[in-house]
Amino acid sequence: MANSSYNMKRTKIVDIFDPALLDTSVCVKGWVRTRRGNKHVQFVALNDGSTIKNIQIVFDLSKFDEEQLKAITTGSSLCIIGQLVPSMGKGQTCEIQAETFELYGSADPTTYPLQKKGHTLEFLREIAHLRPRTNTFGAILRVRSVLAYAIHKFFNDKGFFYLNTPLITASDCEGAGAMFQVTTLPMNDLPKTEEGDIDYSKDFFGKAAALTVSGQLEGELGATALGAIYTFGPTFRAENSNTPRHLSEFWMIEPEMAFYEIEENMDLAEEFIKYCISFALDKAKDDIEFLAQMYDKDLVERLKFVIHNDFVRLTYTEGVKILEQSGRKFEFPVYWGVDLASEHERYLVEEHFKKPVILTDYPKEIKAFYMKQNEDGKTVRAMDVLFPQIGEIIGGSEREADYDKLLKRIEELGIPMKDMWWYLDTRRYGSVPHSGFGLGFERLVLFVTGMTNIRDVIPFPRTPGNAEF
Repeated sequence: MANSSYNMKRTKIVDIFDPALLDTSVCVKGWVRTRRGNKHVQFVALNDGSTIKNIQIVFDLSKFDEEQLKAITTGSSLCIIGQLVPSMGKGQTCEIQAETFELYGSADPTTYPLQKKGHTLEFLREIAHLRPRTNTFGAILRVRSVLAYAIHKFFNDKGFFYLNTPLITASDCEGAGAMFQVTTLPMNDLPKTEEGDIDYSKDFFGKAAALTVSGQLEGELGATALGAIYTFGPTFRAENSNTPRHLSEFWMIEPEMAFYEIEENMDLAEEFIKYCISFALDKAKDDIEFLAQMYDKDLVERLKFVIHNDFVRLTYTEGVKILEQSGRKFEFPVYWGVDLASEHERYLVEEHFKKPVILTDYPKEIKAFYMKQNEDGKTVRAMDVLFPQIGEIIGGSEREADYDKLLKRIEELGIPMKDMWWYLDTRRYGSVPHSGFGLGFERLVLFVTGMTNIRDVIPFPRTPGNAEF
């Protein structure tokens, strides 16, 4: 009966398949995925977001007025009370014989965008406010949540401390300059200095400020006090890039460890990424299998490939030599000193070694100023973890601990000293060997779900020209 109130405790659909609940009265609530039937019986597939699985609700039309059931359309929300019984239907172990129902919210079948199946991912990006209700995006978001928990659990169990680094900063960690400015100055009447530049002394912070591109530099401050920390938060890049691998707002995990040298850094990165993937395969099995079935038949095999293989470790110089001698014609030429493209990285992983790869000792000209310089004067102790299908998934390094070398590198690159004095202080007072790396969370979710566009693994993508919802 519609419009009834219920005091019965709700059971989530993820828990409804417990054999102990069979032949008992249950209450479920959720959204209608599909409805079908005939003049004797109606079948409704109900989903509440707690699992990829639907529960089938059976309406015996000898007990319900067919007119009442007309409001039950795809997208509408219901409360159902009924008897959970074994099901003879294919692909399901149980179903609910409805006794009463309440319609919480209707969904007009003439306007509801998810009325039909088979929508393209491109179309669903245009309705990002509704796409979480689809099977695909429900699965992706549950996998994302499981991975986030795995990250916190991994570091917590290893004795790391969770450090919150600022979102608003006056420093550009990567030296890229592609940052979103934060200001309260009036855009139509900007104050100017005598030289005609914008007078940031009159701005909220008294200087130019922007949204952070990385929490690493501040993370190093935490590591040189607490020993081992990790950050996990949003970061922002203002690059005008519309590729399937870039977002303007994304999440980063950045551990920093005092007393770690490059070898320990590589060990941690390999252990960490394997842990996260294993955790997801265990805790999000149904969702990963659904995504494999729908989008990527090799997904589970590829995830197990990473878990069960030791990562190959070699220098950038050795990697370039392999690429040069491969006989492969790459879209982008390969030579010592080039910043390797995804096609180069994937060749090493997928075709040459057939294992994940960690490349080390990159030319200093293509890496950030803070990386520890090797004795050859040409390379730095960088490390990039390369995966099948995705290329680089982790980037890190041993950090330069020597004050004079770091200062010289800052001066060589023309980085303003007024922005770096606090960072240099960590090398002035009790400097230690230390290392860290960064993992783009969306790239990890991309790999674990088998999706091909990074806009599909974040709830509400921020890209050039797109800041709705």
